[in-house]
Amino acid sequence: MRSCLSGFSLSTSLLLNGMPAFADDVKAWRLFVGDQSSAKLTVLDATKGERLAQFPLKGHVTHLVLSESGQTLFAVQMDHDAVEVVKTGLVFSDHGEHRDLELEEPVTITRIEGKRPVHAVPHGDRILQFFDLEGEARIFDEAMLLEGKAEQDVVKASAPHHGVAVPMGNHMLVSEPDLSGEVKAGELPPRLGLKVLDKDGRQVGETSTCTGLHGEASSAGIVAFGCKEGVLIVRDSRDGPQPEMLHYRDDMPQGQVGTLLGGKAMQFFLGNYGDDKVVVIDPSADSPYRVVSLPVRRVDFALDPERASTAYIFTEDGKLHVLDVLSGELTRSVQVTEAYSKDGHWRDPRPRLAVMGDEIAVTDPRRQRVLILDAASLKEVRSMEVEGLPFNIVAIGGEGVRH
Repeated sequence: MRSCLSGFSLSTSLLLNGMPAFADDVKAWRLFVGDQSSAKLTVLDATKGERLAQFPLKGHVTHLVLSESGQTLFAVQMDHDAVEVVKTGLVFSDHGEHRDLELEEPVTITRIEGKRPVHAVPHGDRILQFFDLEGEARIFDEAMLLEGKAEQDVVKASAPHHGVAVPMGNHMLVSEPDLSGEVKAGELPPRLGLKVLDKDGRQVGETSTCTGLHGEASSAGIVAFGCKEGVLIVRDSRDGPQPEMLHYRDDMPQGQVGTLLGGKAMQFFLGNYGDDKVVVIDPSADSPYRVVSLPVRRVDFALDPERASTAYIFTEDGKLHVLDVLSGELTRSVQVTEAYSKDGHWRDPRPRLAVMGDEIAVTDPRRQRVLILDAASLKEVRSMEVEGLPFNIVAIGGEGVRH
């Protein structure tokens, strides 16, 4: 895999190293936990093991998405047409040889309402929220959100659909629905592919086929989308975004990618592939796919931002597995919870993962707790009680200096 430098960004965590020993060195991690039984968001101080805050929401959280700076969180309530914007209360400032850390109280900033919000995409100092039943992405500037201003730009798709929009340079990558067939009442059209829009909203080139487009991630300047035919990657160039389909090999087992995570310190993607497999994708390789079979069906998976070649996979037997993405081998496994079957509704409460420095947080809805594991040994070091059904989880934190 090609190695590259990563920017100051995070998806589920923010890692900060190289802090000097002057002033007050502080380490802080906060966990934001959605609930599958009631409309609330719980904020935990993961370092002290205490609850910091709990925010009432319009509905239960279906997606939790952090901005790249980690200052802003989108708590998406898909079934209740609302997105709660939360200020995480952790502010990091780069000062060259060290980074400052300011700790503030987490607070809710504003509520964004729209018809069926689903995919939110952080990009630089912006966050793009797609509203499926409106067929549009609203683009929010993080600095303005932090001031309580929800002003927005809008990118329109061809029609309402389960979509996504991703910026690339002066262009916008927008999913395209298939409007050629009849759509039943109450349903949305399927996804046909991806189109590129210029700064004036005009389409550039032809629509790239990506049947059933679902799942999006970025890694070292490349954006990837899961498709029935393969993974569609888009590279930027002087002539604008250049899409390329990485077709699945004929000898690969049946499956397709629908969820993607992007490597930060190396250029690669990790995706789901069928119920009991994951796939490591190296866009620069002649054979870009490495399929990894799991002992049983997969429940959740996460990349380790600090250990660039490490991923964690939770399976329905209650075990956590460590994956070496370079070799494609499962190097360790440990029993963490009781079994959580994948049978039933896809949104039934099951464990979710978040990596926070040298530790891993795992929600355990049935036992109403969040487990904290040591990332090196995978041993449980502590747990925190969370009333209800703790489900989705993200972590934000690291080390810094307080003057």
